[in-house]
This record gives sequence, structure tokens and C-alpha cells, in this order.
Amino acid sequence: MPADALEKQTGRREAVRAFKRDAILQAARVLFARDGLDGTTLRAIAAEAGIAVGTVYLHYPSKEALYAALLAGSLADLQKHLRAAAAKADAQDQLMAGALAFYDFYRQRPDELYLGLYLGQGLRPAGLTPELDRLLNGRLIQCYTVLSDAMRRQVPSEAPPLDADMLRAETVSLAAAIGGALMLEVTGRLKVLGDTGKAVVRRHVELLVQRLRAAS
Repeated sequence: MPADALEKQTGRREAVRAFKRDAILQAARVLFARDGLDGTTLRAIAAEAGIAVGTVYLHYPSKEALYAALLAGSLADLQKHLRAAAAKADAQDQLMAGALAFYDFYRQRPDELYLGLYLGQGLRPAGLTPELDRLLNGRLIQCYTVLSDAMRRQVPSEAPPLDADMLRAETVSLAAAIGGALMLEVTGRLKVLGDTGKAVVRRHVELLVQRLRAAS
């Protein structure tokens, strides 16, 4: 077979493979959102995607691997979103911009929030496999690092750097505040209290900035 014909054939195969992989991911997203991780099977995903279950196994050896692929992609998108928001703001405004971008990312994508909570597990701690959990936790930490880096920029350059323990604690507190605001918002609890998730996040960051600057 001529080289150009072989190249075209290889390109078509890759295009078909990419199309099937995307169909699998989209079908899995629908079923995980509806039935949770425990209630979803690769056979059901194959049926939703309109392909053979054997084809699903060629791309993903387990539903946990498929779930991890979706969540890893979501976290990569979140990190890009946070970095873009921070890049558009002045150094002193990057923490607020990053925190609100974190909140807005999930508020505008409730399925992504649900995905990050390990669908269908409720409030029980859950995981996929130790290896996949380490991978996903690493991706999540990279997102939080965007916020902790912005915290460092709240301190004047001539002042001593923030204490590492304080930085870690404040990053955890901010993550908890954003996550809590999202949960209360999507469940309608904040509306009952006459507040909004974005306002909660904004107040938390304003007080956080005061603490950070006082510590410098």
C-alpha cells in the first residue's frame, strides 16, 4: 500500500477511535449523573453509546477507569479556568478572581460538581482505586495550588513569606467555604436564608485577605 494511502487509512482509524471514545465518555457522563457510580455498568454505558460492550473494554478496562477519565478531564478544565481568571486580574485581586472562578465553574456545571462528589455515594466517603485516587487527588491539589499561590501575592514583596502551615490551613478553609457554598446553593438552603453562594465566597475571601495581610 502506498505511504499516502496508509497514512489516510491510519488517520481514519484514529478518527473512528476518537469518535467512539467520545461517545463512550458522553454516555458515561449521562449514566453516572442519573444512576451514580454504583448503579452504572459498562454494559449499560455501551448500550447508551450504541456500541458493543467489547469496544468499551478496549478503551476503558473498568467503570472506575472511565469515571476517573471523566473526573480528570473535569479537573484539568477547572485548573485552566482558574489560571485564566487569575491571569486577567491584578496580583492583589487574583485571590478573589480565583475563588469566584472556582465557584462559578461548578455553579454553571452542576453535573461536574456531582461528578467530583463521586456520584451516587451521598455523604459517604468513597473512592475508585488507590492508584486512581492518587491521580485525581493530585489533579485537585493542582487546582487548589492556584488559590494558594494567589494567597502568597497578598503579602507585600518586602514582607516575610507566609508561614507554610498558615497557608495550608487557609487554603483548606477556602476550599471548604467554596464547597459548602456550592452545596447550600444547589440544594436551595441559601435561598431560604436570603443569601447566595457567590456572596458567601466573596465575604470569606475579603476576611481571608485581611488575615493574610495582618500576618505579614
